[in-house]
Amino acid sequence: MPVEFLGIGGTNDGSETHPRSGGVFDKDYTLRLARAHEEFGWDRVLFAYGSSGPDPAQAAAYVASKLDKLQILLAHRPNVSYPTFAAKTFATLDQLSDGRLTVHFITGGSDHEQQREGDYLTKDERYSRTREYIQIVKRAWTSEEPFDHEGEHYRFADFVLDVRPVQQPRPGVSFGGSSPAAYAAGGAEADIFCLWGEPLAQTAEQIESVKAAAKAAGRSDVPRIQVAFRPIIAPTEELAWEKAHRTVDAIKSRTSGGKQLTRRHSLTNPENTGSQRLLAVAAEGERFDRALWTPTAAATGGAGNSNALVGTPETVAQALLDYYDLGVDILSARGYDMLGDTIDFGRHVIPIVREEVAKRDAASAREVLAVDG
Repeated sequence: MPVEFLGIGGTNDGSETHPRSGGVFDKDYTLRLARAHEEFGWDRVLFAYGSSGPDPAQAAAYVASKLDKLQILLAHRPNVSYPTFAAKTFATLDQLSDGRLTVHFITGGSDHEQQREGDYLTKDERYSRTREYIQIVKRAWTSEEPFDHEGEHYRFADFVLDVRPVQQPRPGVSFGGSSPAAYAAGGAEADIFCLWGEPLAQTAEQIESVKAAAKAAGRSDVPRIQVAFRPIIAPTEELAWEKAHRTVDAIKSRTSGGKQLTRRHSLTNPENTGSQRLLAVAAEGERFDRALWTPTAAATGGAGNSNALVGTPETVAQALLDYYDLGVDILSARGYDMLGDTIDFGRHVIPIVREEVAKRDAASAREVLAVDG
């Protein structure tokens, strides 16, 4: 099966290891980073969502208008706009990008962060809303006739889009989470289900949970699986591990005294299951499998994509292939020096993974021919 690489559509040069050097939305840096992804073999970039950050839809539109090939993964929280309005925004962006849009729907893992924008639903209520929201957006994208809707969270009449997506029948839907509610919602509605990097055994268990949820929802297919990591690479193993320890030291320096790295995530007692899982893995040990390293997650309180893969490009590529062999066909990676690491990863890791995947696909095709013959 083909493999894809997802990077980050950062709007400034800040990261967990260092503060940004300019404004929160640096247009020149945003475009430079996106162009580096396009030029060095990445498939798409994520424009993330935060209550106080730049509007990711507008940042994505800016990049899409400047670049011709790079695909867009747009993060969106259902609490910030009505689904009919969102469907129109997404269809317009798909038109602007000539069909390069996928939408990542975020239910929200922190009550405090959700409440910053007026969302006081409980976690279970948010998952119920997200599922209904996605269903409405899908229907709005595909319906040629006006339709009514009366659900638990939304009610409207006689809606139809005049602006239609380029992609047919519709753009892709991405979803993530690690709780039973997340598996149920994403298993039912998502084209892509996103996980944070955990050891191979735990990742395999989560994939099975997603598949079971899809089957329980009556689907004959299953979502594609995406897994996210923080690669730390260098020419030798020794240099890679020195770089890894410098990275954690820099993170700890920024979080000394309990300081938060972002407004979205607390260093202690995270509410979301994904972060709790990352911290539980870190409590079990620092190193797992071929190259997975947990101190970066522990130092950030399990904030988002935070487990590292450490080693030479060859080691990290082989570690990624271990996940590919589990059924992961979208590999998400983000460095701590976003621009430099994007280039290094694209130059040194992506070609190895693509070559090895091509070999696996060719071998699989030969096996099929042998059986058919």
